[in-house]
Amino acid sequence: MLRFLRRSVATAFLLFLAVAAGQAQPRSRDDCEVAYPEPWGHSGKDVPWVPTSETVALAMLSMAQVTPRDLVLDLGAGDGRVAIAAAKAPFGARAVGIEYDPYLVKRAACLIQAAGLEDRVRVVEGDIFKEDFGAASVVTLYLLPVLNLCVRHRLLALEPGTRVVSHQYAMVDWEPDQSVKILGRDVYLWVVPARMDGVWEFDDSQGTEFTVDLRQTFGALAGDITRSGVRTAISSATVRGAELRFTFDAARVTTKFWGTVRGDEITGVLSTGTTARTAVGRLHGELRGGPWAEMPPDCGRYYDR
Repeated sequence: MLRFLRRSVATAFLLFLAVAAGQAQPRSRDDCEVAYPEPWGHSGKDVPWVPTSETVALAMLSMAQVTPRDLVLDLGAGDGRVAIAAAKAPFGARAVGIEYDPYLVKRAACLIQAAGLEDRVRVVEGDIFKEDFGAASVVTLYLLPVLNLCVRHRLLALEPGTRVVSHQYAMVDWEPDQSVKILGRDVYLWVVPARMDGVWEFDDSQGTEFTVDLRQTFGALAGDITRSGVRTAISSATVRGAELRFTFDAARVTTKFWGTVRGDEITGVLSTGTTARTAVGRLHGELRGGPWAEMPPDCGRYYDR
C-alpha cells in the first residue's frame, strides 16, 4: 500500500481510490484496540487527546447538516472517530482528518480499515496550522479556545456557506449561528459569511440606481443606502453564508432586500408591501478588510514553527 505522505486535503482525496484498491481486507475493531490501545489524555503537540463521544459527534454532524455531497475536514482528528462517523449513515460524506500525532494516525488507519471505509475516509499526519483545508465544505474541531482563535481567520477565508462545528469551545467574538448542549457538552455551529465590507452599486428592474455602503463584522452588517442623493440607514442587515438580508425605510415605507452574494456581484429582490422587483449590485472598488477576519498577532507562533 502506498505510504500516505503529508499532503494537502485536496491531494489526499486524489489518492483515495488508488490506495483503497491495494489494501488488504479490513481487520476487526478489536484487533485495532489490541494493536493501538486508546491513549486517553495522551499529550499532543498543542492539546491532550480527549476523544469526542459518539453522541456528541453525531450531534455535531447533524447540526452541520452533513450529506453525501460534503467533504468533512476534522482538525485535530485523533483516532478518526468524527471522520468515520461522517462517512457512515445517515451522512455518507467523504472525510479527512488532520492529526499531528503519528500514533493516533496509525490507530485511525486501523479503525478506518476495520470499518471498511478506506475509500471515503483518511486521517493524515500533519499540522493544522500548515495543511491546506480549502476544499472542505464542513469543518469539525475539538481544540482549545486559543487554538480556535488562531485558526479562525483561515476558517473565515473558506467558501461562503462552509459550516464549522466546534465541540465545547467557541470562537470568542464570532457569535455562533446555533449552539446546543449534549450530555453536558457544548456544541457550536457557524456558517462562514461572504465578504461584504465595501460599496455596492445597484440597478433594479425599474431602472432605479442606488448605492449600498456595507460595514461588516463576521455575519453582522451595518451601513446605509443612497438613492437620488438621499442617504438612509439600513437595519436588520445580516449575511449568512452567501445569503444577504437588510431593510430600510424611505418616505415612511419599509423595503426589504434579500439576495445572494457571488464574489463581486449580488442578485436579489427588493420587496415593498406587495410589490417586488429584482436588483443587481456590483462591488465598486475593493472590499475593505477588518481585524475580525485577520489572524490575531499572538497567533504567529503557531505558524512559524
